[in-house]
Amino acid sequence: MQRLCVFTGSSPGGHPDYARAAEELGRTLAGHGIGLVYGGASVGLMGAVADAALGAGGEVVGVIPQTLVDREIAHPGVSDLRVVGSMHERKALMAELADGFIALPGGMGTLEELFEVYTWTQLGLYAKPLGLLDARGYYARLVAFLDHAVAEGFVTPESREMLAVEDRAEAMIEAFRRWRPPARAKWLDRSAT
Repeated sequence: MQRLCVFTGSSPGGHPDYARAAEELGRTLAGHGIGLVYGGASVGLMGAVADAALGAGGEVVGVIPQTLVDREIAHPGVSDLRVVGSMHERKALMAELADGFIALPGGMGTLEELFEVYTWTQLGLYAKPLGLLDARGYYARLVAFLDHAVAEGFVTPESREMLAVEDRAEAMIEAFRRWRPPARAKWLDRSAT
């Protein structure tokens, strides 16, 4: 793993533990010599993960649309800041640059980014690990919902298992090292219809 993409919020969230988790992840990536690819902002958890990685001497690649640069939230300390024309271009470039994906706590944008790469991995378009860094149990209900979707037959157990869930950065790195894309002959069970 040379670089990991981190999806997270432009907000700091409602508890300091979220920023601490972002900082821990940034330092851990740098400590393992793994570059950070992220949304390029200086604010919220995005800024926290980038600042921590930079402070620990890590490589940081920011990818940000021009509209957000115009709003002055681009991180001024990121030497490799790639400005793109749209959110779609941002996601495509982040995915291209990364060897895996981690979602820290965040809002709608974080969830949308995560579920896009999750879906593409399920379809076999990506073979890259992905996970939720579950600071303060932020994603516990989402994980329970995914388990419910498996029980109800909308998500296969293999697809559910593609998503690692850890509460510490170091554990996530270890889970990613063990991660293998699922081997399956088919992804849809037509016998149930």
